[in-house]
Amino acid sequence: MKTLTLLRHAKSGWDDTVARDFDRPLNAKGRKAAQVVGAHLRRLDLDFDHIVASPAERVKQTIEDVAAGYGRTIAPAWDTRLYLASSATLLDVARETPADADRLLMIGHNPGLEDFVLLLMGKGDPALVREAELKYPTATVAELTFDIDHWADLAPASGTLTRFIRPRDLDPALGPSED
Repeated sequence: MKTLTLLRHAKSGWDDTVARDFDRPLNAKGRKAAQVVGAHLRRLDLDFDHIVASPAERVKQTIEDVAAGYGRTIAPAWDTRLYLASSATLLDVARETPADADRLLMIGHNPGLEDFVLLLMGKGDPALVREAELKYPTATVAELTFDIDHWADLAPASGTLTRFIRPRDLDPALGPSED
């Protein structure tokens, strides 16, 4: 049994004038959402054997803030392939995970993460599946389980969606802005 947890970076700041999208930081709401999500991961007592993340600034800041709420260090393997990756690239990266790692955390960007969840989902709680099919908001955590022994055997439509946690589910103030 393998468990894949996907975390989309928190809300970034479009008002910040940076030369490259890669360098765009989080905004204040994103920083708070990441901490709230981290605290929720701690309450769930989730642990990860292997972590891989995009090296983009907004992902790095998401990890810092999630770790602050989580109360544990999150030390990913940085992989540039995750920066704005397609679902096919994410699948390739996941399949490279060491076989002895049972719990993988991948941290990256949309639309790739959303497409990846939709690619892998074979079943799950109908309410969770509906939410995942609608939208994958910033700082959202999706968890899928797979009845496989090796990550290399990860296949489309083979996962069971077991969690889909949006920041607004944890704190309504972190929902979409009305403006």
